[in-house]
Amino acid sequence: MKKQVFSCALFLLCLIFLGTMTLGVEAGTCKPSGNLRGKKPPPGQCNQDNDSDCCVEGKLYTTYKCSPPVSSHTKATLTLNCFEENCDGGAPSECDSQYHSDDKPIVALSTGWYNKGSRCLNYINIHGNGRTVKAKVVDECDSTMGCDADHDYQPPCPYNIVDASKAVWKALGVPESDWGQMDIYWSNT
Repeated sequence: MKKQVFSCALFLLCLIFLGTMTLGVEAGTCKPSGNLRGKKPPPGQCNQDNDSDCCVEGKLYTTYKCSPPVSSHTKATLTLNCFEENCDGGAPSECDSQYHSDDKPIVALSTGWYNKGSRCLNYINIHGNGRTVKAKVVDECDSTMGCDADHDYQPPCPYNIVDASKAVWKALGVPESDWGQMDIYWSNT
């Protein structure tokens, strides 16, 4: 009898523990994983098109290995990026080692959402400004690294970024004067 009571109690404790873990994941917590010290870009090496920031010598930038869980309505910040050569996007796209036309609806996702390339060349739906656009994931908006040539001497991305081409902003009907940052929701297609 004592064994049965003990087994039931242990089973209930396991269920409570698993339920608590699931609720923590659903809450969308993403804690910083570290810091990165900024380096001054060499002269002419940080392209500030699209209002991009350049790293500041000695400044500490927060890094993240995670992003909030993806749902059918994942909250994010839409930012503007250039995926063409000699733009503020830095190196070729991670997914296919190519540059891409900004006339196509394409995006880079923060490191956690990029998920080691698992979303590469797949499409996501972006909801904002009362419209929805389908965009292809071609790159990572690196939340773990930055302030180097591969990242155009820009700081690491925050953990909740969908970095989009001009085509995405146009498809969402956002006036060009308002391009830069916007609260959106996204989901897998």
